[in-house]
Amino acid sequence: MSRALCSPSRENDQVPGTVNSSLLADLEARGLIQDTTDREVLAARLAERPITLYCGFDPTADSLHVGNLIGVLMLRRFAEAGHDAIGLAGGATGMIGDPSGKSEERNLLDDETLARNLASLREQLGRIAGVELVDNGDWTKPVSFLEFLRDVGKHVTVNQMVAKESVKARMEGDQGISYTEFSYMLIQANDFLHLHRSRGCDLQIGGSDQWGNITMGADLIRKVTGDHGYALTWPLLLRSDGRKFGKSEAGNVWLGAHRTSPYQFFQYWMQVPDADVERFLLQLTMLPVDEAMAMAATHAQSPEKREGQRRLAREITTIVHGADAARDAEAASAILFGGDPREATAESLAFVADEVPTTTVERSRLAEGIDLIDLLVEAGIFKSKGEARRTLNGVAVNSEKVEEGRTVTSADLLHDRWVLLRKGKTYHLVEADSSSNSSTR
Repeated sequence: MSRALCSPSRENDQVPGTVNSSLLADLEARGLIQDTTDREVLAARLAERPITLYCGFDPTADSLHVGNLIGVLMLRRFAEAGHDAIGLAGGATGMIGDPSGKSEERNLLDDETLARNLASLREQLGRIAGVELVDNGDWTKPVSFLEFLRDVGKHVTVNQMVAKESVKARMEGDQGISYTEFSYMLIQANDFLHLHRSRGCDLQIGGSDQWGNITMGADLIRKVTGDHGYALTWPLLLRSDGRKFGKSEAGNVWLGAHRTSPYQFFQYWMQVPDADVERFLLQLTMLPVDEAMAMAATHAQSPEKREGQRRLAREITTIVHGADAARDAEAASAILFGGDPREATAESLAFVADEVPTTTVERSRLAEGIDLIDLLVEAGIFKSKGEARRTLNGVAVNSEKVEEGRTVTSADLLHDRWVLLRKGKTYHLVEADSSSNSSTR
């Protein structure tokens, strides 16, 4: 094992070997190399010809999350540098659970849930990184227990396994570790061996907590085939409180819009601490290193403008949800932080509608005109007409201050559909509906 010791370089000429060798320098400049096996040998191997590599993801939820984003983008970085990058979903290992970084054993997945999760991961990896997804269940499930012990288990000593930090931590804890989870590293090692044999895969990448599992796979390749397998890990992406981004933790930020909306995703990055802006620009965007550093420097000069967070949010949301969603999420963010909704697009207002309470009213009522006081109570913004009248000076209709006696009419509709009410920092949409009943959601 050797720590990364390569000097950063911005060379990117289309000369055989140059892109591949400068890739490691680019990764180190981004702070994306924690450990490698045989660093100089790996650099020479990358310079010689494209390499096949893989990164594994647990299918324990129906979406990847922000903690997986470095891995997804690492596959993309290698693929864009001309390498054959593969995503691996642990259809087999996901039914067991990796003890790394966990204080207790996770629940096992049923076949239906696992299949649904695998389909979601396949879509997200294809869309975000442009790489294929393979399932280790395809080659692991057909192998009998005795075959596995004979072909894999005999090459690994118990001494090696219990020496792994993740195993030692669990053994010393109150929960202990089951034989099921103890066997996880053997299955992951066999994945590396299988992909090496079937796809010529020579490199496995992952977070630093996977170092023990990855190197065990490289060691298995050496013992069984005599070939060389390489390992590369990056520092874990941590929350501001030092915890990992993980699916079992509360308050996760997901890459699937069905779990974390593009607006909420955008807003998350708008709220990151100033101290994290440079690191996240380098590691979680595809911006060139010099451009990311320049943006971070500009932000550091005037952090109150939040230009670094805005660029970060725009870049990452574009990567995960697409340029249109990023644009509309940014516009919705501007509206809900004091922007003029009359200048907003219909798409950005639709984003707002997904994030704030909405009351639908009959279009015919708006044609006649609805007393604002009545509408504020009907929408639940105030409990009574008296309360609404007393606090009316804090209310705005489509960003315009109002006075008592104001009515809301069809003329107030934005894009012939919405009226945005604001009370202080609280927003509420009124949506015109042609149905016979009105409702609030």
